[in-house]
Amino acid sequence: MTVKTEPTTGEGLARGLSNRHLQLIAIGGAIGTGLFMGSGKMISVTGPAVLLVYLVIGFMIFFVMRALGELLLSNLHYKNFGDIAKDMLGPWAGFFVSWTYWFSWVVACVADIIAITGYVKFFNPAIPAWIPALIACVALTLLNLQPVKYFGEVEFWFALIKIIAILALIVTGTVLIATGFQNPDTGTSASVANLWEHGGLFPFGLSGFILGFQMGIFSFIGVELVGTAAAETKDPRRSLPKAINSIVVRILIFYIGALAIIMSITPWDRIRPDESPFVTTLLYAGLGIAAVVINLVVLTSAASSANSGIYSGTRMLFGLSQDGHAPLAFATTNRRGVPLRSVFFTCVFLFTAVPLLFAGDGVVAAFTFVSSVCATLVLFTWGSIVVSYIVYRRRHPERHAASRFRMPLSRVTPWMVLGFFVFIAATLVFGEDTRLPFLATPVWFVLLAILWQLRKRRLLREGRPLTAPIPTTRHALDDEAGPA
Repeated sequence: MTVKTEPTTGEGLARGLSNRHLQLIAIGGAIGTGLFMGSGKMISVTGPAVLLVYLVIGFMIFFVMRALGELLLSNLHYKNFGDIAKDMLGPWAGFFVSWTYWFSWVVACVADIIAITGYVKFFNPAIPAWIPALIACVALTLLNLQPVKYFGEVEFWFALIKIIAILALIVTGTVLIATGFQNPDTGTSASVANLWEHGGLFPFGLSGFILGFQMGIFSFIGVELVGTAAAETKDPRRSLPKAINSIVVRILIFYIGALAIIMSITPWDRIRPDESPFVTTLLYAGLGIAAVVINLVVLTSAASSANSGIYSGTRMLFGLSQDGHAPLAFATTNRRGVPLRSVFFTCVFLFTAVPLLFAGDGVVAAFTFVSSVCATLVLFTWGSIVVSYIVYRRRHPERHAASRFRMPLSRVTPWMVLGFFVFIAATLVFGEDTRLPFLATPVWFVLLAILWQLRKRRLLREGRPLTAPIPTTRHALDDEAGPA
């Protein structure tokens, strides 16, 4: 069956993403820049227990994504989790979730732009910092003005670069372990036994293990992007379940597998926290250009993150405008299905990265603080998905029973995930670097509460609904087999 992909006046956005686009977007969203550059620091404070930390977090995020998948497929008129929140929890929830997610990505994108300038300096320190920042801002704006299929294509190749880099490390590391490679820096032999022979699997006890969760949760930001992209996918009933179900395999390979190889070659207590263990491992194999290669990978990873953030932010802003929760102008699309005004408004904030680069270390420290607040807000987004699922499960048992992509153990797992998020919140308060940013997040929600009351009163005064209704009619993409 041929699926029409042109934008329509009713839906606005074009379904221009293919199955391969969605699969690689899902993989790219699960592989953050922190894996390449921040894993050394995390290993240094957690030890081999980092493997269990990533496994537990990945396990919980998988259930979040399964909940999101069932919700999205229960009604293909849902375009994102903001739509789901307003339908299940009320108009206020759609307002809070959508604006919070938009704000999170705007801040994260500015951070990515600043990070890109740092990676460019590796290749040529003489280049003024504002030049790569300005070029990145312009390039990302132009890219997001193109039809969504071009976004999918760029993300496809960005993700492929990250995949190839990690697989190359795993293959190289496996050879070093099999040959009993003698580490010239530590004087130790490459062996799987290095995972438990240097203080055990939990060298820092319970406190180190808990600290790992506080740091590790940030590595998974962006995994929910597949839910936003599903609204512009040609065949979501086939593509979305595949993308979500592969999350566990991706975590086992790209996180558990890669870090287990790294710590088998270099004992965890000899890994330098300020260096990328990926670079070090490839250098041991005699690959002298490893530093160049990994920095190129991290550069593309930061660009990919910013590109995905703009995409997610503009789609959230588009939905907010359709709901009456943002200026109506943001709800318009061009004939190619691109919400131009939403793109321009979101991208304006990218250019704030340029003056920030001239402000010195004080702003860098402040920006690190704001970025931590942004990462903390993602817990709110994930939590809203799970709470929405609990309400959906009670309100629409017939949809759940008819679904062909039901969440496993759906009566128990949502509450287990919410309990885990409470635990993560406690670890954020426990960590010195994250305590203040976490405690500052209520300021954002107070601001949103005030803005919601103002918007609500205006909508009521004008006789408009508090939000746009979600259609319950059969979607054009629904096949004759019934709901998924």
